[in-house]
Amino acid sequence: MFSLLARHGPSVHLRAPALARTVAAVPHRQAQVADVGKSLDTTSTNSIPLFFNSKGATQSTAPTPTVRPVATAFPQDRDEFWREVPVWENVSAQDFLSYRWSIANTVQGTAKLFKFLQAVVPEEVPLDELGTQMQSRDEFIADVMEGVAAATMAIRMTPYILSRVNWKNPRHDPIIRQFLPLKSVLIPDHPMLTLDSLHEEADSPVKGLVHRYDDKALFLPTSVCPTYCMFCTRSYAVGADTDTVTKASLKPTRRRWEEAFAYIENTPALQDIVVSGGDSYYLQPDQLRMIGDRLISMPNIKRFRFASKGLAVAPSRVLDESDGWVNALVDISNKAKKAGKAVAWHTHFNHPNEISWISKDASQKLFEEGVMVRNQTVLLRGVNDDVDTMSKLIRDLADNKVFPWQVMCQTLLTQAQYYVYQCDMVERVEHLRTPLQTILDLEARIRGSIAGFMMPQFVVDLPGGGGKRLACSYESYDPKTGLSTYMAPAVTGRDKENKVYEYYDPVDTLPKDTTA
Repeated sequence: MFSLLARHGPSVHLRAPALARTVAAVPHRQAQVADVGKSLDTTSTNSIPLFFNSKGATQSTAPTPTVRPVATAFPQDRDEFWREVPVWENVSAQDFLSYRWSIANTVQGTAKLFKFLQAVVPEEVPLDELGTQMQSRDEFIADVMEGVAAATMAIRMTPYILSRVNWKNPRHDPIIRQFLPLKSVLIPDHPMLTLDSLHEEADSPVKGLVHRYDDKALFLPTSVCPTYCMFCTRSYAVGADTDTVTKASLKPTRRRWEEAFAYIENTPALQDIVVSGGDSYYLQPDQLRMIGDRLISMPNIKRFRFASKGLAVAPSRVLDESDGWVNALVDISNKAKKAGKAVAWHTHFNHPNEISWISKDASQKLFEEGVMVRNQTVLLRGVNDDVDTMSKLIRDLADNKVFPWQVMCQTLLTQAQYYVYQCDMVERVEHLRTPLQTILDLEARIRGSIAGFMMPQFVVDLPGGGGKRLACSYESYDPKTGLSTYMAPAVTGRDKENKVYEYYDPVDTLPKDTTA
């Protein structure tokens, strides 16, 4: 794990004055649109109404959800792991499995984060990975809070994902590394990093709809997530404003959604739609149903998927009988099948520690209901960039009950490990990016050790909007300069014909004699 501590030795102090010198001041970045939604906009007259009937008309009351039996008896032998977190040591399983309780106890914003850390971080935590040096609680919290001030993403973490952290050693925890920025481990950006590295805004014919491939488009109905990833490729739009970025908000308004639907309907080449955001978990059940119904009704659309990290960060929602989101998803999936169309849930696990019996039970329910779930992982330095961790993650995600023909490789947990992405070249995540050689080595060493149908595709989402390409399909790669080049013949338009796309390794990973 590279950090400024590693560069300067153990004598580095992490108190506020020293931390301020660790990374140069970060300029405030202005995205294209300054208006930012802090949450789903359900009060504006232009917002999507709270409830819809099958024809899209507003109803005054919610539709009666499909009732499906869900095991409510809490097995006594299940680990109540959240009780290891001091603030939740007296929380019952019934409360912890309640999605409403999860929302009420989500840690959002700097004030709540500071209060939470004060309550859960021990008086001393290990400063180095071997635990030979210690750091005070105040020093660790100061490191986090200054990291938050420098980051592009706001803070929002569910109780579930916070309860999967090893709070006795938070500085080296793979979950903390994904969601809480430590100022002392941030390193200066490569000069080619940008807020919108994939050029999504440039590839948007209407706001919130990215059309890059001929037959596929990305629909972004909202810019809110249950938990915000520090390395988000959509940091230009997702979440609340930060000290460094004013977000190009994507509020869920009727006018914007209708413009996107009209474009999809009037573009016959489109067959495949990804509904993302933000996160489709943050859509209300009636909104999820409305989007599903609209896409099913379009003759040109053959497939669509809902992208959500929910199964990894708030899996109890799938098991919560009082919440209608998963019933809406199941109904959409079944309705689509009857119409001869395919629906899937694309979720996002990055480390085996994110998996618990709750996520397994939630995935088992989806499996029994016939919902296809695929996982997409981002390769992150210090999180999953070694063979043992990545192999375990892939196996855990594809463990047990594999039916590759009958139900498209559905498994007990997330049914298929779909992609492993090279981390995108977005700002303020240089410490999480790996050289291209890392993903090449991982694929080479893992392939053949795992059944072929369990093996994900290791890909680079090309900077500049070239789309996904197999990491190993580069035109050229020079580890000494860190430059790799790719071609994307199928991606055309906006002067992309014969374009050469470039991916750059992190500067600190290059041989020292090439960085002078």
